[in-house]
Amino acid sequence: MSVAIGVDSHKQTLAAAVVDQVGKELGSRVFPNDPKGHRRALKWIASLPSGRVVGIECAGTYGAAFAWFLMERGEDVREVPAHQTFRERHRRRSAGKSDPVDAIAIARVVAREDHLPAPKQLGLVSDIRLLNDHREQLVRTRTQLANRCHRDLVILRPGYQTQVRSLRSKHHVRGALDLLAEDNSIRSELARARLEQMLTLNDEIYAVGKRIEALLKKTHTTLTQIDGVGTFVAATILGAVGDVARIRSRAAFASFAGTAPLEASSGMRKRHRMNRGGNRQLNRALHVVAKSQSRRLPQARAFVGRKMEEGRSYKEALRCLQRHLTNVVYKTLVEDAQRQQAA
Repeated sequence: MSVAIGVDSHKQTLAAAVVDQVGKELGSRVFPNDPKGHRRALKWIASLPSGRVVGIECAGTYGAAFAWFLMERGEDVREVPAHQTFRERHRRRSAGKSDPVDAIAIARVVAREDHLPAPKQLGLVSDIRLLNDHREQLVRTRTQLANRCHRDLVILRPGYQTQVRSLRSKHHVRGALDLLAEDNSIRSELARARLEQMLTLNDEIYAVGKRIEALLKKTHTTLTQIDGVGTFVAATILGAVGDVARIRSRAAFASFAGTAPLEASSGMRKRHRMNRGGNRQLNRALHVVAKSQSRRLPQARAFVGRKMEEGRSYKEALRCLQRHLTNVVYKTLVEDAQRQQAA
């Protein structure tokens, strides 16, 4: 590596800086984050010595288009995690905080680190993540509507639950509409509108779920063979992890998932507390699997029971199971990736 270039990407701008092999700043520029700015940045990068490496923070979001623009033109591009930039910048607090300062920090990370991953377009996994996020948003919207309809029905039709057991299925939503058919009040009118929206959302959620299921089959993932991992949990895991090759070990995966235990001992009492860091979507998916297995799988129930006999609370025992499942999921992801690479 002759020089290292760091790029701090934002919605409207790209701040770029170049350093030599020992981290000495050689120059910096700011370009618009648009096609014209990308061409100007490439011209500037091409004027630098050969053997250069470009590191981009947010290479999967604001810097994604620029990263692929450079890669298509033969540049060596790497993705720099934001936490590494943060640590590098805080080593030199006197420099303050600005986009060029961040770009210099990114460049120094690139000069120092030898194993930064290249940005990868994940294809099917990216589509699954987008569809799964869209489905979750639809489900949240439906839940909000159901809560408001429940509030209205309690006022309009006290005791309605004896006739409409819930507002989840289309059958029960139509039953609630029948209860309000003869009521012309404003509250009833708004409740009927919300119930109609719920029917539409149910159809859309079902359609999106089918698309996710079809895409998941194309990935040939074996995650769904793990007890408690269904279609949408598998989609959440794949979407959150992306390329598992970026994660170097089981311990690193546990840290990424927020299941690595944190020491919380005091005096003679030795214990660990819940890790609130990591990717919370992935953590939630693993929690769902742990809860499911602890209820349905005899081995998991026995595991939780043993941990409780050791003096742990139920929640602590469940977190232990979640940590164990993290290793299982990581092993499955790695094996799937190896099979696909061999194929």
